[in-house]
Amino acid sequence: MTTLEAHGVDFDPSLIGPRTYATRRSYTRLDVTNLLILMIGLLYILPAHLIVPNLTYAGRPALLVALLMWCWWLLAHLNSRLVMPGPQPLRWAVGLYLLALLASFVAGLQRGLTTLEGNGQDFAMLAAFEFLGVVLMVADGLPNWRRLNDLLRAFIWFAGFMAVVGTIQAVAAFDLTHYMVVPGLELKGGLIGFEDRGSGGLHRVAGTAIHYIEYSTVLAMALPFAIHFARFSETVKQRRFALAIALLLSAAIPMAISRTGIVALAVVFIVMLPAWDWRFRYNVLGFAGVMVVALMVARPGLLGTLRSFLFMSADDDPSIAGRTMDYALVSHWFSQHPLLGRGPGTLIPVLYTVLDNQWLLQLVTFGVVGVVALAVLHITGITLASLSLKRSQHVAERHMCVALLASQGIAVVVGATFDSLSFSTFSTTFALLLGCCGALWRFTHPARTVRTSSVRRD
Repeated sequence: MTTLEAHGVDFDPSLIGPRTYATRRSYTRLDVTNLLILMIGLLYILPAHLIVPNLTYAGRPALLVALLMWCWWLLAHLNSRLVMPGPQPLRWAVGLYLLALLASFVAGLQRGLTTLEGNGQDFAMLAAFEFLGVVLMVADGLPNWRRLNDLLRAFIWFAGFMAVVGTIQAVAAFDLTHYMVVPGLELKGGLIGFEDRGSGGLHRVAGTAIHYIEYSTVLAMALPFAIHFARFSETVKQRRFALAIALLLSAAIPMAISRTGIVALAVVFIVMLPAWDWRFRYNVLGFAGVMVVALMVARPGLLGTLRSFLFMSADDDPSIAGRTMDYALVSHWFSQHPLLGRGPGTLIPVLYTVLDNQWLLQLVTFGVVGVVALAVLHITGITLASLSLKRSQHVAERHMCVALLASQGIAVVVGATFDSLSFSTFSTTFALLLGCCGALWRFTHPARTVRTSSVRRD
C-alpha cells in the first residue's frame, strides 16, 4: 500500500446498536472535518490580531469555532445515541487537565485577585475550553482515514499560505497583512510588523501569526505532514504540490530568524530520519542543499546571522539572559503556591514579567498539579502515536504516525523556549495534532468495534 487514500477499514460498517450497522463513509456538508477545516483556514489565513469587535484575543474567528466544538462535544454527551461508543484515552488525559485547571482556578480565587488577574484567569479558562474542544472533537469526531487525510491536507495548504505571506514579508519587505483586514473584524493591539535582527538589513517576519517564534514553530509542525503527502498522495500532481509546500515551509522557517524555529526544524528531522529509507534520505539531503543555495540568493546574510547571532553569540543574547534571570522569580512564586499555583492566566506581563518558558509558566500558574497534567497530555499523545505506529501494517500508515510523533516532539521541546500555549495559533495547532493522535489510535485499534466506532445514529 503506497497511499492513504483507500483504507479497507473505511469500508467496514460501524456497529451502532443491536444488529444495527451504519456506514462510516457517508458524507455531509456540515460534519466535524469540514468545521475543523474552516477553523484551520480562519486560523492561518486571517492575521492573528483580527478579532470579533469588543472581544479579547479569545474572540478570534477561528477560536470561536473552537469554542463551538467544545459546546458541540458536551451537548453530544447529553444524548446516548450521539456519544462515540468506543474508548478514547485522550478523554482521560483531557479530564485530568480540566480538573487541574479548575482546581488552580479555585485556588486563584481563594488567594484573592486584582482586577487584571481576575480578567486574565477568566480569559485563560475560555482559551482552555477552546483548546480542549479541538482535542476532543478531532479524537472522537473524525469518522475514517479519508477524512483524517482531508483534514491534514487542508492543514498543510493553509500553512503553505502562511509561509507565502512570510516569504513575501522577508524577501520584499512588504507586509501583506496590512491589506488582509476583513470588514466586520477589528485589529486588537495592532500588527506585529518587522523586527531588525543582526546586520545587513535583515528583519524577522511573522506571516499571519502573532509572533515570529510562533510563526516558525507552527510551520515546523506542518512540515512533517507536507513531507508525508509528498510521498504518499494518490496522484503525481498531488505529490508534487505537497513537495512544493514542503520546500516552501523549509525555506520560510529560517526567515523568522528564530532560534526556536531552527530547534523545531531539527526535531522534525531527528524524529523522521529513522523512518526514511536511504534513497529518500539522499533526496532530502539534495533538496536541503538546493534550499541553502536558494536562501543565500533570496536573503543574503541570513544563514550567517542564524549561525553567529542566534547560536555562536548565544551567551551575549539579551533574550537568553532575560530567560535565565527569570529563574529567581519563578522560584519565589513557586514557593508561595507550589501545589496549585497562582491561578491560570494570572501572571500578567504588565504587572509581573513575561516567562518565555511554558513549563515554568505552567509551574507558576498551575503548580505541580498543572505541570503533571500538561505532561500527561504530551505523554498520552506520544504514546497513542507510538501504539499506532506499532500496529500499522503499511508504510504510509507508519509514516503518518511518525509525522505525528514529530509534531508532538516539537510541542514538548519548544515549551522550554517560549510560552507556547499563550499563543493561540500554536496552541490550536497543537490541539489539532494531539487529537489526531487519538483518532489514529482508534483507526489502528485491533478490536474492530473500536477502530470502526462512530457516533450512534440509530
